Amino acid sequence: MIFKMNFELLPTTNAESCRELCNELMAFQKEKAVIGKSCFDSMSFETRMLKSYNQSLEKQIVLALHEKNPIGYVFSTIDIILENARTALPDWAPKVENSLGFYPDWVELPQKIACLNNLYLKDAYRGHRLGTKLFHETMAWIEKFEDVKLTFVFISNGNDEALKFYLDNGFVYSHEVFGGFIKAAYKCK
Repeated sequence: MIFKMNFELLPTTNAESCRELCNELMAFQKEKAVIGKSCFDSMSFETRMLKSYNQSLEKQIVLALHEKNPIGYVFSTIDIILENARTALPDWAPKVENSLGFYPDWVELPQKIACLNNLYLKDAYRGHRLGTKLFHETMAWIEKFEDVKLTFVFISNGNDEALKFYLDNGFVYSHEVFGGFIKAAYKCK
């Protein structure tokens, strides 16, 4: 099946168009999870995407539409990451002793780092390379920032297909975050 799809770059003042899709992503991640399923109960558009969106230095959302209906999106940010982010524990994260946080020791902080926060497509639209198109849209945006040398993506546990996708697209596996609740991968410019 061929989908007639278009992309809409959302204004940096509006993330609301992704509310339903983001909540679907949180439910999808919970379904896939093998570690800390209950942690996803407190994750939603408000607690994950909107919070990050409102706090970010730079941000981009590309919304995928099929016949004017939102079917997917990619959300990326660029921020100056400070040393305390290495061990920061968000409210929704599982409490695991002696586990690595978002950024490993080899990453020099502070540093401006890009993060591919969310990439999601409704189930009926997967397998048609639409996610790849969204991925390339956001990576092209990130590449425009000459002072950003590192991009991270954090993949929820159990979502092995997503991890494989990022590794197949030039990312390198980095480490487990919060005792394996999340897997981190990175790409250097």
